[in-house]
Amino acid sequence: MPSTLANLGEFGLIDWIKKIAPTTRDVINGIGDDTAVLKTSVGKYLLLTTDMLIEGSHFTRRMDPQRIGHKALACNISDIAAMGGIPKFAVVSLGVPSTLNGSFVKNIYQGMNRLAKKFNVSIVGGDTNKSPHIVINVALTGEVSRENFVLRKGARPGDKIYVTGPLGGSFQSGKHLLFIPRVKESQLLVKKSKPSSMIDISDGLAADLNHILKHSGVGAILEEENIPCAPGAQLDQALYEGEDFELLFTLSSKKTTKFDCIGEIVARSGIWLKDKKGKLKKISAKGFRHF
Repeated sequence: MPSTLANLGEFGLIDWIKKIAPTTRDVINGIGDDTAVLKTSVGKYLLLTTDMLIEGSHFTRRMDPQRIGHKALACNISDIAAMGGIPKFAVVSLGVPSTLNGSFVKNIYQGMNRLAKKFNVSIVGGDTNKSPHIVINVALTGEVSRENFVLRKGARPGDKIYVTGPLGGSFQSGKHLLFIPRVKESQLLVKKSKPSSMIDISDGLAADLNHILKHSGVGAILEEENIPCAPGAQLDQALYEGEDFELLFTLSSKKTTKFDCIGEIVARSGIWLKDKKGKLKKISAKGFRHF
């Protein structure tokens, strides 16, 4: 690959991406035409999500570009998992300075490709453009059977609240660039337990739980002792820091699961934290905000 993107050119970059992008047998026609042509399934819903990563806000050039690429796709796969779905097809749009070293771009795609292969995702197109900063936008489709479809709404008083793993300290540990989307866990849940609601934790436990509560018209009591904190993380980090990308879900009290139960849905509005002595304190639904 030429040393800069100006030397390679837009279509040279597209040709290179086409050669290395993973595809599956569901792809009728991939990169190189006006749209991708993909097979669809009867009795299933199509899922579509998109996420944008911007230099200076979500990553810096000092970070490993393969990890940046990994995260760009992983954020979207995590969204599909939160709906109970399986990721399928991705399009990747990239804005970059023309002076950026070509190997940096190559490694962004290598990071995405490695994760795409792990989850059997086909990268089928996208767009490239000149930009003063690096901007990576991934749009991803997925599919879910109608009986496994899970939304944010659906939580009811008496339901238990669960998370699939420890929270907090994601930036300190580097997990925010290397996390593995919880597709496997999601599939286990929808097939064995069928959550009443589900979301992935990107903006923080309190903020994302609040989305479930607002959509469902309920409140929640969290058990301080039962919230799993990652090694070295404090409770406030677990509640508010974000970028954990674990699944947060609710189940009827009649159902069981192997994951950590951290509280209960109640009729009373708001998020309440119960300490070791049983004292309740209302907490803020704050978390990461884009604006």
